[in-house]
Amino acid sequence: MTDPLLETTKFDPAGESTDTSEKVKPRQRYKLKDDTGFDEVPKKYRRFYRRWNGKGDSLAPNEVICPVCKVVIRSARDLRPGDRVYCMPCFSRLTVIRGESGLLEARVEY
Repeated sequence: MTDPLLETTKFDPAGESTDTSEKVKPRQRYKLKDDTGFDEVPKKYRRFYRRWNGKGDSLAPNEVICPVCKVVIRSARDLRPGDRVYCMPCFSRLTVIRGESGLLEARVEY
């Protein structure tokens, strides 16, 4: 018996879209600074986190704030609703959602 899933060599789950009517543009890549001064995680992962600077601070398309510990989680690609991120300082798994204000927010999964 042959497995039909193993026979399809052109299958790419990242390339498929559930809604074909909406054109999705490719994700933009970002160059993250090597060290942002955030020393609560191992040196290898410091470029993916930074401190929230308060009211005057704004988030880039590749950033989302952790609602648990108020740390900004950064990604090498822009974030979209449905993406999952991990907050290493508080060990939380987060899902990116579009909030009521239209900005990207994170919802705690566990």
